[in-house]
Amino acid sequence: MKELIKQVVECYGPAGNEKAIRELITSLVSPFVDEIRTDSLGNLIALKRGGEKKVMFAAHMDEIGVIVTHVDKHGFLRFYPVGGIAPLTMLGNRIVFADGTTGVVGCEKLEAQKDLTLNKMFIDIGASTKEEAEAKVRIGDLGAVSREFVDLGQRLVSKAMDARIACAILIEALKTVTNPAADIYAVFTTQEELGLRGARVAAYSVSPDVGIALDVTRTGDTPTSITMDVSLGKGPAVKIRDSSVLCTPAVRRFMEQVAKDNNIPYQLEVLETGGTDAGAIQLTQGGIPAGVMSIPCRYIHTASEMVDYADVLHGVKLVKALMETRYTG
Repeated sequence: MKELIKQVVECYGPAGNEKAIRELITSLVSPFVDEIRTDSLGNLIALKRGGEKKVMFAAHMDEIGVIVTHVDKHGFLRFYPVGGIAPLTMLGNRIVFADGTTGVVGCEKLEAQKDLTLNKMFIDIGASTKEEAEAKVRIGDLGAVSREFVDLGQRLVSKAMDARIACAILIEALKTVTNPAADIYAVFTTQEELGLRGARVAAYSVSPDVGIALDVTRTGDTPTSITMDVSLGKGPAVKIRDSSVLCTPAVRRFMEQVAKDNNIPYQLEVLETGGTDAGAIQLTQGGIPAGVMSIPCRYIHTASEMVDYADVLHGVKLVKALMETRYTG
């Protein structure tokens, strides 16, 4: 499965320009589903038939990035964040654009480190003039962090683990599920990093009986980290709440019971800040019961997000078991 993970995390796909990652996922899941389509917002919706009820699994395929706002006379690019980006994690990173053009993030001379802000940063693509730069990159072009996948054995590191690791889990579950208990809608959503936009549109279209988002969550297991009862290596997390959602109690109990019945280790997650597609799914139409399975992840929204491989494999087992178990509400 590590090769699958490498493929999806390294693929280009900032929020609002998910074409490349959507095409990759389409090629990977098409042999294992009955129908597949793309909606007007770019969500990839794959259906695997199995029963009367509809269960939607949502994993967002977009990643954080930048959008070019200005090209100066010396060819340096100013930019605005697409999703949550911190200046300290950007300096010195490489940014890649859709056509492969690559640049380095630099910044103006600062009087103090506290003065480091995104509006004092720029991207250097090696151009010397405005005209030379605009031959490669134009205002409005989207860029993503360029960083390769690294296999540390039990721990895996890459950009875009948020939430491509969830996409990989959903793809692998679709490969292995043999007896789905409902019509399974595997939705690879767009623009999650811009406010759960893709999930809102997809949930309205699918109108599922229950929705389960797959994503990453923060951990409390590093030195002087936030106080949070989630760690790498202790299994996927069943979410209780985050800033976007208070998970439907019946869905959470269902997820916990399925994990227990299948001897899958899991953790309970209370996330103080951040949100997932479940927040949009739950508030669609007249309201949809919703839950979340999260993969613990260190260094979220940086170029080196870290997950534990055992958590990933247990996540696949849990998603497969959820697909094969009838939800009664």
